Amino acid sequence: MPLLSALSLGRHVAGFAALCAVSAFAQPANPMVREGVTEKISAHVYVIPDGSVSLVPNVGIIVGTRATLVIDTGLGARNGQAVLREVAKVSRHQELYLATTHVHPEHDLGAGAFPPGTKMLRSADQQKDIAEFGLQLAKTFSTRSPFVAELLKGAEFRPADIVFEREHMLDLGGVRVRLLAMGANHTRGDTALFVETDGVLFSGDVVMRPLPSFASPYSTIRHWLESLDTLEQLQPKQIVPSHGLKGDATLIGRYRTFLTEVQTRTAEQKKVGLTLEETLPLVTAALQDKYPDRARLNGAVRAAYAEAR
Repeated sequence: MPLLSALSLGRHVAGFAALCAVSAFAQPANPMVREGVTEKISAHVYVIPDGSVSLVPNVGIIVGTRATLVIDTGLGARNGQAVLREVAKVSRHQELYLATTHVHPEHDLGAGAFPPGTKMLRSADQQKDIAEFGLQLAKTFSTRSPFVAELLKGAEFRPADIVFEREHMLDLGGVRVRLLAMGANHTRGDTALFVETDGVLFSGDVVMRPLPSFASPYSTIRHWLESLDTLEQLQPKQIVPSHGLKGDATLIGRYRTFLTEVQTRTAEQKKVGLTLEETLPLVTAALQDKYPDRARLNGAVRAAYAEAR
């Protein structure tokens, strides 16, 4: 594996471990997509909420007059099957599409449960992530518990039927979904999906309530801010992130404020000649009360320092 790839994977795993840490006295819930809780949030959009369970995504189901699109799958075939049972409750279409917000295991590796005729959509950047990293992160996740290991046993990435470079428009019959390759933010292959008809944005990890987690060394503060501009221009009425509670366009503003603060403070320290090791504790101390997730705050400072002039 190239050194940069190894560093990128290692930093992601470290950041994820920090995010998902639980009390020594609490047992984390098994990462299963819940059935019977699917919510209709607009005329054509349904969401299976993650229930704030680690390694479970918010799953989207968009139903048109002739076809249905599913967004994200959960970990492994059992979760994919649970998603399909929920799909069957709101749609009887034989024509089925599947897309993922990025290729991390809890978003992508339930795809094998979907019927053979399902059309898988991927950005070219997602294809690059799969080619470079493969199932490395899945193997790391499998060490978390025997249950997770069993969920991921035999899981593989589903081949793409449609690959797009920057943007793809999908017409489900009276419902248009715009797929946008966002470039390197949380991963190199982040994909946002905007249901134009309903004004609903599936933002992946590009906009969430938790702080952003950077795909070092690929992503930069500068590009992430550009991604926020792109999403804001869509004027979404509702935003469904990869994880956590849905919201509105104010989620974009919160991310912009955080990234701008980190960028400005970090650049000031670098300009006066401080090293990264000297800058990290200074910026973290200044912002930690406001942004207490230290691992993700540190990741943002590292990204800001690397690009500062």
